Amino acid sequence: MAKLVNVGSLCIDLVYGVPTIVAAGETIASGERQIFAGGKGLNQSLAAARAGAAVSHYGAVGDDGDMLLAVLRDEGVAIDGVVSLDGPSGHAVIQVDVNGQNAIVISRGSNRRLDPALIDAAIDNLEADDWVLLQNEINDVDVVMRKAAERGVAVAFNVAPPDERINSYPVELLRLLVVNGHEAMALAGSEYANPEAAFDALASRCPNTHIALTQGKDGLSFRDADQGKTLSMPAFAVHAVDETAAGDAFVGYLMAGLVGGMSIEDTLIRASAAGALAVTKEGAAPSIPSAAAVDELLSAQAAPVITEN
Repeated sequence: MAKLVNVGSLCIDLVYGVPTIVAAGETIASGERQIFAGGKGLNQSLAAARAGAAVSHYGAVGDDGDMLLAVLRDEGVAIDGVVSLDGPSGHAVIQVDVNGQNAIVISRGSNRRLDPALIDAAIDNLEADDWVLLQNEINDVDVVMRKAAERGVAVAFNVAPPDERINSYPVELLRLLVVNGHEAMALAGSEYANPEAAFDALASRCPNTHIALTQGKDGLSFRDADQGKTLSMPAFAVHAVDETAAGDAFVGYLMAGLVGGMSIEDTLIRASAAGALAVTKEGAAPSIPSAAAVDELLSAQAAPVITEN
């Protein structure tokens, strides 16, 4: 059976409830602080596993990372490829306001200390029908892209968070690229004034790559490289509590559908439902829905109509 090999981050999330996101020079009081497992890599492995995919995670935690390993282990994610290093794990400081919007500061910790041997082990674990999944919270992302592509397997990349490194990545080697509006413009270049223009530019630059552009409550666009068409889909209607990990839930369910051979349309519907459900609960890992919860939403609410542009 095909599997998902995720070379990704693991973080301890410190989440602060605030009345509004703090502005420059401002001091505000937080109503509470909560601690969750998170990191885009961990969240996406968790989501893919809950969606039914076989997932192997490769990454690094610090000497405070036992809780992160336990979360993945409890969901059936293979963690033989996660190493423990001296020093702290990655962590994030997250503000969540009363409307569920967030602001996040990430500390790299062990996530930017992956060594070549771990990357080689991940590549050696790949078989013909497997997928590799990457985010931008680890080091040597470009190395993994090239080595996986040389191995002949499909590579997916979620450009989050974008930084100066993304301009040198060989994104033309990717089978799937996932971006939000900000990430699309960062990757396409500053000359593109809006996410839609950036999306079109990326589609031209990477004609053999599926591209998903997520825009939260405004839905998504998906460039199907095989069919040469663009699909659009509005979002599910839900009450937002905390948008943390909504994108990760989407990516994990998207990957599970692709690894499992589901149609693009059905995959997008389930992934969008998962992302919508994630905003209805607090935290990162705890907010990622089960497959049963996604089924329940799809039974209770008609799926948004997918249209071809």
